[in-house]
Amino acid sequence: MKGLHYFWWDGENSVQGYNVLLIYNKEKDKILMCKRRKAPFKGLYNLNGGKIELGENGLQAAYREMYEETGITSADITLTHLMDFTYYCSNCYVEVYAGRLKHDVAVSGDENELIWMASDHDFFDVKLFAGDGNVGHIVLEAAHHIEKLFL
Repeated sequence: MKGLHYFWWDGENSVQGYNVLLIYNKEKDKILMCKRRKAPFKGLYNLNGGKIELGENGLQAAYREMYEETGITSADITLTHLMDFTYYCSNCYVEVYAGRLKHDVAVSGDENELIWMASDHDFFDVKLFAGDGNVGHIVLEAAHHIEKLFL
């Protein structure tokens, strides 16, 4: 599904695209999280991200969402497409992008509170993190390939 725009048609339903962003600090010892202010998962920590809009490919949407939610630009980080999730019953898919800051950046956003968390945290704790364990899975998968991701 790489390079899809906003949604695709499966013959019966349109399918909405989303992205999530796994952003490491320069030292790779912290991950940028947001504390959700609205449903779903209100009050839980999550990765930043959002909808892929009409006319965008996944990478364009990832950079746009990253800037809108954190103030981080493409000059500050290079994102790599890490993995995808497809939710057939929910008619949506999620593209996951990971990156490491090239230098220190002051992050800011209005939508959710932004927090740097230690990268060795237990991101599988569903009482603390959104996504029913997906945040933990994403962080673990990135850890398996961290040197390849951030050459």
